[in-house]
Amino acid sequence: MSRLLLTALACLGWMFAPALAQQPLRSECLAMADAAPRVMSVAYRKAAGSPEVEITYAGHSTYFIDTPGGLRIATDYSGAYQVGRLPDVVTMNRAHSTHYSLYPDKRIPHVLHGWSDDGKPAIVSQRISDTIIRNVTTDIRRYFSDDLGSDMLRDGNSIFIFEAAGLCIGHLGHLHHKLDDSHFAQIGRLDIVMVPIDGTYTMSLDGISEITKRLRASVVLPMHRFATPLDDFMRRIGQQFEIDRRIERSFRMSRDALPPKPTVIILDGV
Repeated sequence: MSRLLLTALACLGWMFAPALAQQPLRSECLAMADAAPRVMSVAYRKAAGSPEVEITYAGHSTYFIDTPGGLRIATDYSGAYQVGRLPDVVTMNRAHSTHYSLYPDKRIPHVLHGWSDDGKPAIVSQRISDTIIRNVTTDIRRYFSDDLGSDMLRDGNSIFIFEAAGLCIGHLGHLHHKLDDSHFAQIGRLDIVMVPIDGTYTMSLDGISEITKRLRASVVLPMHRFATPLDDFMRRIGQQFEIDRRIERSFRMSRDALPPKPTVIILDGV
């Protein structure tokens, strides 16, 4: 009898396994966006025992994110900006060759494009090791190599969100237009956000500043920094943001150690 029962349970498990595998991942960042405001610690310090990510600015729009589980992620990866060992995961956007590579190192196991070649939106939603990675597509300006048509290429860019160590980390990619309410809803809550501040090739400084203020992340990491004095960006986002300028190229952060006041961290050790 017990053998028959075990066999029946095994069959049921086999039948329901595909359905369970197809269920969407549960995003804590989306759940947190609808929750009550988080109580912030008064002290801006590391909490004992809380898991941390390490974030390193490699250059241009490439940040490396090292998670507690040992996963290494590189954003807008072209291969030109490398720090230490090869990443396990790379995300890419198609704006310029400095943001992607069609021939990444074959030893990189996960290569995630922020665009799709079939005209449909790219869909990224997966768990890799201890990290959930998902995307929110935005439109991008066309370039000489694109087919003629409208000025914008629909869903040609992706905002990538990485959920690790209880943190919600967003990378805005090569963003070319304002975000509407549906974009903000899909992004959810961000604790750390990487924003392009060139003011020309992506968005105007006024436009990116408004997005930065609305996202209300605890930590803002400027990127695409080659064209804009940081003071111009700081004047536009307002006095509600602190400035933390560091000579290092890396820092470690846990959820419990997020600063009590929104802070722009500038890593100058590139």
